[in-house]
Amino acid sequence: MPLRNLLVILLAAAVSIACYWRASRNRYVDNLTQAMNLIESQYVDEVELPKLYEGAMEGMVDQLDPYSGYTNPADYEKLLEDLDQEFGGIGIQVEVKPDTGRLTVMNPLPRTPAYEAGLKAGDVILSIGGQDTKSMTINDAVRLMRGKPGEPVTIGVLQRSSDRPIELTIKRAIIPIESVYGDLRKADGDWTFRLASHPEIGYIRIATFGERTSDELRVAIESLRSGEPKLASLVIDLRGNAGGLLRAAIETCDMFLNEGRIVSTNGRGDVQLSAFDASSGVEFPTELPIVVLVDQYSASASEIVAACLQDHDRAVICGQRSWGKGTVQNVIELGSGKNRSAMRLTVARYQRPSGKNIHKKTGAVDADDWGVRPNPKLEVNLTDAQFEQRLVNRRSRDLLSAEDAAAGKPTSETVAEASTDVPATIAPQGEEPPSSTGSSSESETPSDATSESPSETSETKPAENQPAEETPAASPKTTDKLPTPDPFAIDPQLAKAIAYLQSLEKK
Repeated sequence: MPLRNLLVILLAAAVSIACYWRASRNRYVDNLTQAMNLIESQYVDEVELPKLYEGAMEGMVDQLDPYSGYTNPADYEKLLEDLDQEFGGIGIQVEVKPDTGRLTVMNPLPRTPAYEAGLKAGDVILSIGGQDTKSMTINDAVRLMRGKPGEPVTIGVLQRSSDRPIELTIKRAIIPIESVYGDLRKADGDWTFRLASHPEIGYIRIATFGERTSDELRVAIESLRSGEPKLASLVIDLRGNAGGLLRAAIETCDMFLNEGRIVSTNGRGDVQLSAFDASSGVEFPTELPIVVLVDQYSASASEIVAACLQDHDRAVICGQRSWGKGTVQNVIELGSGKNRSAMRLTVARYQRPSGKNIHKKTGAVDADDWGVRPNPKLEVNLTDAQFEQRLVNRRSRDLLSAEDAAAGKPTSETVAEASTDVPATIAPQGEEPPSSTGSSSESETPSDATSESPSETSETKPAENQPAEETPAASPKTTDKLPTPDPFAIDPQLAKAIAYLQSLEKK
Protein backbone atom coordinates (compact mmCIF):
# COMPACT_ATOMS: atom_id res chain seq x y z
CA MET A 1 0.00 0.00 0.00
CA PRO A 2 1.38 3.39 -0.93
CA LEU A 3 2.61 5.42 2.04
CA ARG A 4 0.29 8.30 1.16
CA ASN A 5 -2.77 6.04 1.40
CA LEU A 6 -1.58 4.68 4.73
CA LEU A 7 -1.20 8.19 6.11
CA VAL A 8 -4.68 9.11 4.92
CA ILE A 9 -6.13 6.04 6.65
CA LEU A 10 -4.31 6.80 9.91
CA LEU A 11 -5.43 10.43 9.83
CA ALA A 12 -9.03 9.40 9.21
CA ALA A 13 -8.83 6.95 12.11
CA ALA A 14 -7.50 9.64 14.45
CA VAL A 15 -10.25 12.05 13.47
CA SER A 16 -12.86 9.33 13.96
CA ILE A 17 -11.60 8.53 17.45
CA ALA A 18 -11.58 12.24 18.37
CA CYS A 19 -15.11 12.67 17.09
CA TYR A 20 -16.25 9.60 19.01
CA TRP A 21 -14.91 10.89 22.31
CA ARG A 22 -16.32 14.33 21.66
CA ALA A 23 -19.72 12.88 20.81
CA SER A 24 -19.55 10.68 23.92
CA ARG A 25 -18.98 13.70 26.11
CA ASN A 26 -21.52 15.90 24.34
CA ARG A 27 -24.16 13.22 24.79
CA TYR A 28 -24.49 14.21 28.44
CA VAL A 29 -24.67 17.88 27.55
CA ASP A 30 -27.42 17.14 25.02
CA ASN A 31 -29.34 15.13 27.60
CA LEU A 32 -29.05 17.94 30.14
CA THR A 33 -30.23 20.51 27.60
CA GLN A 34 -33.14 18.28 26.61
CA ALA A 35 -34.16 17.83 30.26
CA MET A 36 -34.08 21.58 30.91
CA ASN A 37 -36.15 22.27 27.81
CA LEU A 38 -38.71 19.64 28.79
CA ILE A 39 -39.04 21.08 32.29
CA GLU A 40 -39.38 24.59 30.94
CA SER A 41 -42.08 23.63 28.44
CA GLN A 42 -44.02 20.91 30.27
CA TYR A 43 -43.68 21.39 34.03
CA VAL A 44 -47.00 22.20 35.68
CA ASP A 45 -45.81 25.63 36.88
CA GLU A 46 -43.66 28.21 35.14
CA VAL A 47 -39.96 27.86 35.84
CA GLU A 48 -36.95 30.06 35.19
CA LEU A 49 -34.09 28.58 33.17
CA PRO A 50 -31.39 30.30 35.27
CA LYS A 51 -32.69 28.54 38.39
CA LEU A 52 -32.73 25.21 36.57
CA TYR A 53 -29.17 25.81 35.41
CA GLU A 54 -27.97 26.73 38.89
CA GLY A 55 -29.66 23.67 40.36
CA ALA A 56 -28.03 21.43 37.77
CA MET A 57 -24.59 22.95 38.42
CA GLU A 58 -24.96 22.62 42.18
CA GLY A 59 -26.10 19.02 41.91
CA MET A 60 -23.24 18.09 39.60
CA VAL A 61 -20.41 19.71 41.55
CA ASP A 62 -21.78 18.66 44.93
CA GLN A 63 -21.17 15.04 43.91
CA LEU A 64 -17.41 15.57 44.06
CA ASP A 65 -16.44 16.47 47.64
CA PRO A 66 -17.57 18.78 50.46
CA TYR A 67 -15.35 21.66 49.31
CA SER A 68 -16.14 21.75 45.59
CA GLY A 69 -19.24 23.72 44.69
CA TYR A 70 -21.03 26.15 42.44
CA THR A 71 -21.19 29.86 43.25
CA ASN A 72 -24.09 31.78 41.71
CA PRO A 73 -23.64 35.31 40.31
CA ALA A 74 -24.77 37.11 43.48
CA ASP A 75 -22.51 35.08 45.75
CA TYR A 76 -19.62 35.29 43.29
CA GLU A 77 -19.48 39.07 43.59
CA LYS A 78 -19.36 38.66 47.35
CA LEU A 79 -16.58 36.06 47.04
CA LEU A 80 -14.46 38.42 44.95
CA GLU A 81 -14.91 41.14 47.55
CA ASP A 82 -13.77 38.73 50.25
CA LEU A 83 -10.62 37.84 48.36
CA ASP A 84 -9.88 41.46 47.48
CA GLN A 85 -10.60 42.48 51.11
CA GLU A 86 -12.72 45.45 50.11
CA PHE A 87 -16.21 46.46 49.02
CA GLY A 88 -18.35 49.55 48.48
CA GLY A 89 -20.30 50.58 51.56
CA ILE A 90 -20.45 52.92 54.54
CA GLY A 91 -18.57 50.93 57.19
CA ILE A 92 -20.70 49.75 60.09
CA GLN A 93 -21.30 46.52 61.97
CA VAL A 94 -24.97 46.01 62.81
CA GLU A 95 -27.39 43.65 64.54
CA VAL A 96 -31.15 43.36 64.93
CA LYS A 97 -32.05 43.98 68.58
CA PRO A 98 -34.35 41.15 69.72
CA ASP A 99 -36.43 43.40 72.01
CA THR A 100 -37.18 46.09 69.41
CA GLY A 101 -36.66 44.28 66.11
CA ARG A 102 -34.70 47.32 64.96
CA LEU A 103 -31.40 47.46 63.12
CA THR A 104 -28.81 48.73 65.59
CA VAL A 105 -25.21 49.84 65.11
CA MET A 106 -22.74 47.64 66.95
CA ASN A 107 -19.57 49.25 65.74
CA PRO A 108 -18.62 51.94 63.23
CA LEU A 109 -15.37 50.89 61.58
CA PRO A 110 -12.60 53.48 62.05
CA ARG A 111 -11.91 55.91 59.22
CA THR A 112 -15.00 54.95 57.23
CA PRO A 113 -17.88 57.18 56.01
CA ALA A 114 -20.17 55.96 58.80
CA TYR A 115 -17.56 56.75 61.44
CA GLU A 116 -16.87 60.19 59.98
CA ALA A 117 -20.62 60.90 59.82
CA GLY A 118 -20.86 60.37 63.57
CA LEU A 119 -22.66 57.03 63.78
CA LYS A 120 -22.03 55.41 67.16
CA ALA A 121 -22.52 52.05 68.81
CA GLY A 122 -26.11 51.82 70.01
CA ASP A 123 -27.59 54.12 67.35
CA VAL A 124 -30.78 52.72 65.79
CA ILE A 125 -31.09 52.72 62.01
CA LEU A 126 -34.73 53.56 61.27
CA SER A 127 -34.55 53.66 57.49
CA ILE A 128 -32.20 53.08 54.57
CA GLY A 129 -32.83 54.90 51.32
CA GLY A 130 -36.34 55.76 52.49
CA GLN A 131 -37.25 52.16 53.36
CA ASP A 132 -38.32 51.43 56.94
CA THR A 133 -36.01 48.91 58.60
CA LYS A 134 -38.73 47.59 60.93
CA SER A 135 -38.81 43.82 60.38
CA MET A 136 -36.21 44.18 57.60
CA THR A 137 -33.85 41.22 57.31
CA ILE A 138 -30.15 41.70 57.85
CA ASN A 139 -29.39 40.65 54.28
CA ASP A 140 -31.84 43.21 52.87
CA ALA A 141 -30.34 45.94 55.04
CA VAL A 142 -26.83 45.00 53.94
CA ARG A 143 -27.88 45.06 50.29
CA LEU A 144 -29.31 48.58 50.66
CA MET A 145 -26.29 49.98 52.48
CA ARG A 146 -23.83 48.58 50.00
CA GLY A 147 -23.29 50.11 46.59
CA LYS A 148 -20.87 51.76 44.25
CA PRO A 149 -18.21 53.95 45.90
CA GLY A 150 -19.12 57.61 45.56
CA GLU A 151 -22.87 57.04 45.48
CA PRO A 152 -24.79 58.48 48.48
CA VAL A 153 -27.24 56.63 50.69
CA THR A 154 -29.60 58.31 53.15
CA ILE A 155 -29.86 56.73 56.60
CA GLY A 156 -32.58 57.56 59.12
CA VAL A 157 -31.00 57.35 62.57
CA LEU A 158 -32.16 57.59 66.16
CA GLN A 159 -28.97 58.33 68.03
CA ARG A 160 -28.40 56.76 71.41
CA SER A 161 -27.99 60.18 72.99
CA SER A 162 -31.15 61.70 71.48
CA ASP A 163 -34.90 61.15 71.25
CA ARG A 164 -35.27 62.90 67.88
CA PRO A 165 -34.59 60.99 64.64
CA ILE A 166 -32.25 62.56 62.11
CA GLU A 167 -31.31 61.77 58.52
CA LEU A 168 -27.71 61.38 57.41
CA THR A 169 -26.70 61.26 53.77
CA ILE A 170 -23.50 59.29 53.61
CA LYS A 171 -21.36 58.84 50.52
CA ARG A 172 -20.28 55.23 50.05
CA ALA A 173 -16.58 54.46 49.79
CA ILE A 174 -14.27 51.49 49.39
CA ILE A 175 -14.32 49.74 52.77
CA PRO A 176 -11.20 47.68 53.47
CA ILE A 177 -11.74 44.42 55.29
CA GLU A 178 -9.09 43.89 57.94
CA SER A 179 -7.59 40.44 58.20
CA VAL A 180 -4.93 41.13 60.86
CA TYR A 181 -5.95 42.29 64.34
CA GLY A 182 -4.27 43.02 67.64
CA ASP A 183 -5.45 42.86 71.24
CA LEU A 184 -7.11 46.29 71.58
CA ARG A 185 -7.84 49.25 69.38
CA LYS A 186 -6.18 52.56 70.11
CA ALA A 187 -8.21 55.75 70.28
CA ASP A 188 -7.44 56.42 66.59
CA GLY A 189 -8.77 52.99 65.60
CA ASP A 190 -5.39 51.37 64.97
CA TRP A 191 -4.53 48.12 66.72
CA THR A 192 -2.17 47.54 69.62
CA PHE A 193 -0.21 44.40 68.77
CA ARG A 194 0.86 43.71 72.34
CA LEU A 195 -1.15 42.03 75.07
CA ALA A 196 -2.50 44.74 77.34
CA SER A 197 -1.68 42.86 80.54
CA HIS A 198 1.58 41.37 79.21
CA PRO A 199 3.08 44.08 76.97
CA GLU A 200 6.31 42.14 76.57
CA ILE A 201 4.35 39.59 74.50
CA GLY A 202 3.28 40.44 70.97
CA TYR A 203 -0.21 39.38 69.92
CA ILE A 204 -1.32 39.11 66.28
CA ARG A 205 -4.67 37.64 65.21
CA ILE A 206 -5.10 36.61 61.60
CA ALA A 207 -8.78 36.20 60.77
CA THR A 208 -8.37 35.14 57.15
CA PHE A 209 -5.71 35.05 54.45
CA GLY A 210 -6.60 37.62 51.80
CA GLU A 211 -4.92 39.82 49.22
CA ARG A 212 -3.60 42.29 51.81
CA THR A 213 -2.87 39.96 54.70
CA SER A 214 0.90 39.87 54.19
CA ASP A 215 1.08 43.69 54.01
CA GLU A 216 -1.04 44.02 57.16
CA LEU A 217 1.15 41.46 58.91
CA ARG A 218 4.32 43.38 58.03
CA VAL A 219 2.81 46.52 59.56
CA ALA A 220 1.95 44.60 62.72
CA ILE A 221 5.43 43.12 63.00
CA GLU A 222 7.03 46.51 62.36
CA SER A 223 4.98 48.04 65.20
CA LEU A 224 6.44 45.46 67.57
CA ARG A 225 10.00 46.64 66.93
CA SER A 226 9.43 49.78 68.98
CA GLY A 227 7.84 50.44 72.32
CA GLU A 228 8.46 49.36 75.88
CA PRO A 229 9.05 46.93 77.39
CA LYS A 230 11.36 45.12 75.01
CA LEU A 231 9.54 42.42 73.06
CA ALA A 232 10.19 38.93 74.44
CA SER A 233 7.90 36.66 72.40
CA LEU A 234 4.90 36.46 70.09
CA VAL A 235 1.46 34.82 70.01
CA ILE A 236 -0.10 34.29 66.56
CA ASP A 237 -3.80 33.59 66.99
CA LEU A 238 -5.31 31.52 64.15
CA ARG A 239 -8.36 30.34 66.06
CA GLY A 240 -11.50 30.57 63.96
CA ASN A 241 -9.43 31.25 60.83
CA ALA A 242 -11.04 29.06 58.17
CA GLY A 243 -8.41 29.76 55.51
CA GLY A 244 -8.07 31.98 52.46
CA LEU A 245 -5.47 32.49 49.75
CA LEU A 246 -2.69 29.93 49.52
CA ARG A 247 -0.28 32.64 48.40
CA ALA A 248 -1.01 34.70 51.53
CA ALA A 249 -0.34 31.69 53.77
CA ILE A 250 2.98 31.06 52.00
CA GLU A 251 4.01 34.71 52.36
CA THR A 252 3.12 34.58 56.06
CA CYS A 253 5.33 31.54 56.64
CA ASP A 254 8.17 33.15 54.70
CA MET A 255 8.26 36.06 57.16
CA PHE A 256 9.30 33.71 59.97
CA LEU A 257 11.58 31.24 58.13
CA ASN A 258 15.04 31.59 56.63
CA GLU A 259 14.91 28.43 54.56
CA GLY A 260 13.09 25.16 54.04
CA ARG A 261 9.93 23.84 52.47
CA ILE A 262 6.72 25.70 53.29
CA VAL A 263 4.16 23.56 51.50
CA SER A 264 3.75 21.47 48.37
CA THR A 265 0.67 20.45 46.39
CA ASN A 266 -0.10 17.15 44.69
CA GLY A 267 -2.71 16.64 42.00
CA ARG A 268 -4.37 13.65 40.35
CA GLY A 269 -2.32 10.48 40.66
CA ASP A 270 -0.39 12.06 43.57
CA VAL A 271 1.80 13.93 41.09
CA GLN A 272 3.47 16.97 42.60
CA LEU A 273 2.11 20.15 41.05
CA SER A 274 4.05 22.77 43.00
CA ALA A 275 6.43 23.28 45.87
CA PHE A 276 7.11 26.46 47.81
CA ASP A 277 10.27 27.16 49.82
CA ALA A 278 11.17 29.97 52.19
CA SER A 279 13.48 32.70 50.92
CA SER A 280 16.45 33.93 52.89
CA GLY A 281 15.80 36.61 55.46
CA VAL A 282 13.02 37.01 58.02
CA GLU A 283 10.66 39.77 59.15
CA PHE A 284 10.54 38.62 62.79
CA PRO A 285 13.64 37.94 64.94
CA THR A 286 14.53 34.24 64.88
CA GLU A 287 15.65 34.27 68.54
CA LEU A 288 12.19 35.19 69.85
CA PRO A 289 9.85 32.28 70.61
CA ILE A 290 6.42 32.00 68.97
CA VAL A 291 3.22 30.26 70.03
CA VAL A 292 0.54 29.66 67.40
CA LEU A 293 -3.01 29.28 68.74
CA VAL A 294 -5.37 27.01 66.79
CA ASP A 295 -8.74 25.46 67.48
CA GLN A 296 -11.21 23.09 65.86
CA TYR A 297 -12.22 25.84 63.40
CA SER A 298 -8.71 26.62 62.14
CA ALA A 299 -8.70 25.21 58.62
CA SER A 300 -6.91 25.07 55.28
CA ALA A 301 -4.56 28.05 54.85
CA SER A 302 -4.31 28.54 58.61
CA GLU A 303 -3.33 24.87 58.93
CA ILE A 304 -0.62 25.42 56.31
CA VAL A 305 0.89 28.17 58.46
CA ALA A 306 0.57 26.27 61.74
CA ALA A 307 1.96 23.03 60.29
CA CYS A 308 4.86 24.76 58.57
CA LEU A 309 6.02 26.66 61.64
CA GLN A 310 5.59 23.55 63.79
CA ASP A 311 7.50 21.26 61.42
CA HIS A 312 10.43 23.68 61.29
CA ASP A 313 10.40 24.10 65.10
CA ARG A 314 9.87 27.81 64.60
CA ALA A 315 6.75 27.79 66.74
CA VAL A 316 4.86 25.55 69.11
CA ILE A 317 1.14 24.93 68.65
CA CYS A 318 -1.28 25.53 71.51
CA GLY A 319 -5.03 25.04 71.79
CA GLN A 320 -7.13 22.37 70.09
CA ARG A 321 -6.57 20.09 67.14
CA SER A 322 -7.37 21.92 63.90
CA TRP A 323 -10.15 21.20 61.41
CA GLY A 324 -8.28 18.97 58.98
CA LYS A 325 -8.71 20.39 55.48
CA GLY A 326 -5.80 19.60 53.21
CA THR A 327 -7.30 20.25 49.77
CA VAL A 328 -6.93 23.15 47.36
CA GLN A 329 -9.80 24.61 45.35
CA ASN A 330 -9.57 26.70 42.19
CA VAL A 331 -12.31 29.22 41.59
CA ILE A 332 -13.04 28.97 37.86
CA GLU A 333 -15.06 31.84 36.44
CA LEU A 334 -18.03 30.98 34.25
CA GLY A 335 -19.99 33.36 32.02
CA SER A 336 -19.47 37.11 31.75
CA GLY A 337 -20.93 40.44 32.80
CA LYS A 338 -23.67 40.41 35.42
CA ASN A 339 -24.13 36.67 34.88
CA ARG A 340 -20.64 35.78 36.02
CA SER A 341 -20.65 32.76 38.26
CA ALA A 342 -17.95 30.35 39.34
CA MET A 343 -17.16 26.73 40.03
CA ARG A 344 -15.02 25.89 43.03
CA LEU A 345 -13.15 22.76 42.03
CA THR A 346 -10.80 20.72 44.19
CA VAL A 347 -7.62 20.40 42.13
CA ALA A 348 -4.94 19.35 44.60
CA ARG A 349 -4.02 18.19 48.09
CA TYR A 350 -1.29 19.92 49.99
CA GLN A 351 1.52 18.35 51.97
CA ARG A 352 3.11 19.82 55.09
CA PRO A 353 6.94 19.93 55.24
CA SER A 354 7.15 16.80 57.41
CA GLY A 355 5.05 14.81 54.97
CA LYS A 356 2.36 14.19 57.58
CA ASN A 357 -1.22 14.16 56.45
CA ILE A 358 -3.52 17.08 57.26
CA HIS A 359 -6.72 16.21 55.41
CA LYS A 360 -9.40 14.49 57.46
CA LYS A 361 -10.91 11.87 55.20
CA THR A 362 -14.44 10.56 55.51
CA GLY A 363 -14.59 8.06 58.36
CA ALA A 364 -11.36 9.26 59.98
CA VAL A 365 -11.13 8.82 63.76
CA ASP A 366 -9.17 10.72 66.41
CA ALA A 367 -6.33 8.20 66.32
CA ASP A 368 -5.71 8.86 62.62
CA ASP A 369 -3.17 11.35 61.35
CA TRP A 370 -5.00 14.55 60.31
CA GLY A 371 -5.13 18.22 61.20
CA VAL A 372 -2.50 20.05 63.24
CA ARG A 373 -2.12 18.81 66.79
CA PRO A 374 -0.93 21.02 69.65
CA ASN A 375 2.53 20.32 71.02
CA PRO A 376 2.78 18.08 74.12
CA LYS A 377 1.35 19.68 77.26
CA LEU A 378 -0.12 22.55 75.22
CA GLU A 379 -3.46 21.01 74.29
CA VAL A 380 -6.35 22.91 75.87
CA ASN A 381 -9.87 21.76 74.97
CA LEU A 382 -12.68 24.18 75.78
CA THR A 383 -16.19 23.39 76.89
CA ASP A 384 -19.04 24.94 74.90
CA ALA A 385 -19.53 27.50 77.67
CA GLN A 386 -15.84 28.47 77.64
CA PHE A 387 -15.87 28.73 73.86
CA GLU A 388 -18.91 31.02 73.91
CA GLN A 389 -17.49 33.21 76.68
CA ARG A 390 -14.20 33.60 74.85
CA LEU A 391 -15.95 34.73 71.66
CA VAL A 392 -18.15 37.22 73.47
CA ASN A 393 -15.26 38.70 75.40
CA ARG A 394 -13.12 38.93 72.27
CA ARG A 395 -15.83 40.71 70.33
CA SER A 396 -16.49 43.15 73.15
CA ARG A 397 -12.81 44.09 73.27
CA ASP A 398 -12.85 44.70 69.52
CA LEU A 399 -15.64 47.30 69.62
CA LEU A 400 -14.73 50.94 69.19
CA SER A 401 -17.24 53.68 69.97
CA ALA A 402 -16.77 57.19 68.65
CA GLU A 403 -17.14 58.88 72.05
CA ASP A 404 -14.60 56.55 73.63
CA ALA A 405 -12.17 57.27 70.82
CA ALA A 406 -12.73 61.01 71.17
CA ALA A 407 -12.07 60.72 74.90
CA GLY A 408 -8.88 58.82 74.18
CA LYS A 409 -9.96 55.79 76.19
CA PRO A 410 -8.81 52.34 75.09
CA THR A 411 -11.57 49.88 74.26
CA SER A 412 -10.97 47.67 77.28
CA GLU A 413 -12.09 50.42 79.66
CA THR A 414 -15.50 50.69 78.05
CA VAL A 415 -16.44 47.07 77.46
CA ALA A 416 -19.07 46.99 80.19
CA GLU A 417 -20.74 50.13 78.85
CA ALA A 418 -21.14 48.55 75.40
CA SER A 419 -22.50 45.27 76.68
CA THR A 420 -26.05 45.80 75.44
CA ASP A 421 -24.78 45.73 71.87
CA VAL A 422 -23.01 42.38 72.13
CA PRO A 423 -24.78 39.02 72.24
CA ALA A 424 -24.43 37.19 75.52
CA THR A 425 -23.80 33.79 74.00
CA ILE A 426 -22.65 32.54 70.64
CA ALA A 427 -23.23 28.90 69.77
CA PRO A 428 -20.30 27.08 68.15
CA GLN A 429 -20.85 25.26 64.88
CA GLY A 430 -20.29 21.54 64.67
CA GLU A 431 -20.30 20.27 61.12
CA GLU A 432 -18.38 22.91 59.18
CA PRO A 433 -15.94 25.68 59.97
CA PRO A 434 -18.24 28.38 61.35
CA SER A 435 -19.82 30.67 58.81
CA SER A 436 -20.64 33.23 61.47
CA THR A 437 -21.54 32.22 64.94
CA GLY A 438 -21.36 35.73 66.29
CA SER A 439 -21.80 37.93 63.27
CA SER A 440 -21.76 37.35 59.58
CA SER A 441 -19.97 39.78 57.40
CA GLU A 442 -21.50 41.56 54.52
CA SER A 443 -18.37 40.39 52.77
CA GLU A 444 -17.83 36.94 54.07
CA THR A 445 -14.38 35.60 54.59
CA PRO A 446 -12.75 33.18 52.21
CA SER A 447 -11.83 30.01 53.95
CA ASP A 448 -10.10 27.42 51.81
CA ALA A 449 -6.54 27.54 50.57
CA THR A 450 -6.33 29.40 47.29
CA SER A 451 -3.79 29.67 44.50
CA GLU A 452 -2.60 32.60 42.38
CA SER A 453 -5.95 33.13 40.70
CA PRO A 454 -8.98 33.76 42.95
CA SER A 455 -8.98 30.13 43.83
CA GLU A 456 -8.99 27.61 46.55
CA THR A 457 -11.44 29.40 48.74
CA SER A 458 -14.25 28.04 50.84
CA GLU A 459 -17.40 29.80 51.90
CA THR A 460 -16.93 29.64 55.64
CA LYS A 461 -15.58 32.35 57.84
CA PRO A 462 -14.17 32.79 61.31
CA ALA A 463 -16.54 33.15 64.19
CA GLU A 464 -14.82 35.71 66.35
CA ASN A 465 -12.25 37.63 64.39
CA GLN A 466 -14.03 39.50 61.70
CA PRO A 467 -15.48 42.96 61.95
CA ALA A 468 -17.30 43.90 58.79
CA GLU A 469 -19.55 46.54 57.38
CA GLU A 470 -23.27 46.07 57.73
CA THR A 471 -22.62 42.91 59.71
CA PRO A 472 -25.43 41.05 61.47
CA ALA A 473 -24.90 39.69 64.93
CA ALA A 474 -26.52 36.67 66.55
CA SER A 475 -29.43 37.35 68.87
CA PRO A 476 -28.56 36.94 72.54
CA LYS A 477 -29.82 33.81 74.22
CA THR A 478 -29.39 35.13 77.72
CA THR A 479 -29.17 38.46 79.48
CA ASP A 480 -25.91 37.64 81.22
CA LYS A 481 -23.49 40.51 81.68
CA LEU A 482 -20.31 40.55 79.70
CA PRO A 483 -17.33 38.84 81.28
CA THR A 484 -14.41 40.77 82.67
CA PRO A 485 -12.37 42.67 80.06
CA ASP A 486 -9.31 40.64 81.07
CA PRO A 487 -9.22 37.85 78.45
CA PHE A 488 -6.94 35.56 80.43
CA ALA A 489 -9.55 34.88 83.08
CA ILE A 490 -11.85 33.26 80.50
CA ASP A 491 -9.43 32.20 77.76
CA PRO A 492 -7.58 29.10 79.00
CA GLN A 493 -5.86 28.61 75.64
CA LEU A 494 -4.31 32.06 75.60
CA ALA A 495 -3.46 31.70 79.30
CA LYS A 496 -1.63 28.43 78.54
CA ALA A 497 0.32 30.11 75.72
CA ILE A 498 1.36 32.97 78.01
CA ALA A 499 2.37 30.60 80.79
CA TYR A 500 4.52 28.64 78.33
CA LEU A 501 6.27 31.78 77.05
CA GLN A 502 6.85 33.04 80.58
CA SER A 503 8.41 29.71 81.53
CA LEU A 504 10.93 30.18 78.70
CA GLU A 505 11.88 33.61 80.04
CA LYS A 506 12.74 32.10 83.42
CA LYS A 507 15.16 29.57 81.97
